[in-house]
Amino acid sequence: MTHPLPVRATAPHPAGPDRFLRTVLRVDGASTAVTGAALVAAAGPLGSATGMPVAFSVAFGVFQLCGAAALLWIARRPVLPPPLVRAVVAVNGASAAACAAVAFGDVVPLSGFGVVFMLIGALVVAVYAVLEWAGLRRAAAAG
Repeated sequence: MTHPLPVRATAPHPAGPDRFLRTVLRVDGASTAVTGAALVAAAGPLGSATGMPVAFSVAFGVFQLCGAAALLWIARRPVLPPPLVRAVVAVNGASAAACAAVAFGDVVPLSGFGVVFMLIGALVVAVYAVLEWAGLRRAAAAG
């Protein structure tokens, strides 16, 4: 007698209406993990290049690693709860604003490269927020 393999109830349909949103969440999570790991692992050299104190770089990197884990967890949920996705959009928007504030404020004594580094980070995070918001709207309209 043969037994069929169990079907994972948590696996989303690969071509479902939330596919775009899941993809953006995964890419956001992966890129956030890479950036966080780099900030932690290379805090000394990055500090020299950007002007960020090592403690700031490590704390920022750990924050990003935690955020990456959350993003990847959310992307794997069988159903993407809109409140969680809205929270991701809000946190990304706040992170973009914080990066810009660090770049333009005197919070951290950044070098010119450090200012550019933070502004690029702000831009990337803002783009993720816009794409995730668009993905949420697209999924809601299709669902």
